[in-house]
Amino acid sequence: MSLDEKLDRVVQRHAQLSDMLAQTDGSDPQEYIRLSKEYSELNQVVEAVLAQRGALDQIGDLEEIIGDGETDAEIKELAEVEIAELRARASELEQALKIMLLPKDEADAKNAILEIRAGTGGDEAALFAANLFRMYQRYAEAKGWKVEVMTSSGTGIGGYKEIVSSISGKDVFSRLKYESGVHRVQRVPETESSGRIHTSASTVAVLPEAEEIDIDIAESDLRIDTYRASGPGGQSVNTTDSAVRITHAPTGIVVTQQDEKSQHKNRAKAMRVLRARIYEHERQQADAERAESRRSQVGSGDRSERIRTYNYPQGRVTDHRINLTLHKLERILDGEGLDELVDALTTEEQAAQLSEDDGTHG
Repeated sequence: MSLDEKLDRVVQRHAQLSDMLAQTDGSDPQEYIRLSKEYSELNQVVEAVLAQRGALDQIGDLEEIIGDGETDAEIKELAEVEIAELRARASELEQALKIMLLPKDEADAKNAILEIRAGTGGDEAALFAANLFRMYQRYAEAKGWKVEVMTSSGTGIGGYKEIVSSISGKDVFSRLKYESGVHRVQRVPETESSGRIHTSASTVAVLPEAEEIDIDIAESDLRIDTYRASGPGGQSVNTTDSAVRITHAPTGIVVTQQDEKSQHKNRAKAMRVLRARIYEHERQQADAERAESRRSQVGSGDRSERIRTYNYPQGRVTDHRINLTLHKLERILDGEGLDELVDALTTEEQAAQLSEDDGTHG
């Protein structure tokens, strides 16, 4: 199907939705919400279609003026300048429309579960895990998102062996989904007296937070164990069996939660993480076949893939998937400069999808 045919379908569907919304009697609020959502999603596409087609019509009118033998030479010259501008505008709009028509990742609009774990490098890796968490926290604040720590295991010197949080807000997963993988740091540790540069790493996993309607977990597939929460050094931090370990038998996924004093709250938090991990497990399985044919995919979401290096002595951050180096280490770690990396990764992914759509594999 040509681009024009696809755009005609969108315009027709938009008009159809407009009629359906006008005729809705309000008896089915859920249906009204669904139709309104689809209508508003198509608004931007239809506006771009009308702008692009308007530019092409103007080009046609100006070409007629140029082709008219009686047209003054000066007017022809002005028309040619305007045609060049309109062609550039129409081309930009066509590219934007191709991107708008790319298949949407249904998880993009979802909230996310962010898991950060210290990897190789001991205390230094744990301190870097804390730096990463602060980076995402600052980034979320700037976006107006809400961050809730679900579980954490600190090192006592400001680091984290592990920290799991939920981030909620508009289009969270679409902005954070490329962060999954191994983040490597090169710097002189504060604990290092000889001034040697150490390399350590932390692993980041970003999972779309699944709603109950997204995934059905049978109670019979769960094994739930309770035990006493323990604090640093193994001491018991409370006297009741409030900590919860949930095992999902079909996938073997295990989630533990002990931050809350109430077993009920720990179980609720653990179920949120479990639901996200199972949902992501199913997405990964469904994507495996597609990814096999999509060699150009930006990052596989594989947590063992080294995706980025933060080099403190040189003040640079390198994303290895797109070979992009930015000399803005502090701004990125403050969350301010992260958008530049996210935008570049998103653009690369869109370009890869467009090349496949055109049948040309780059």
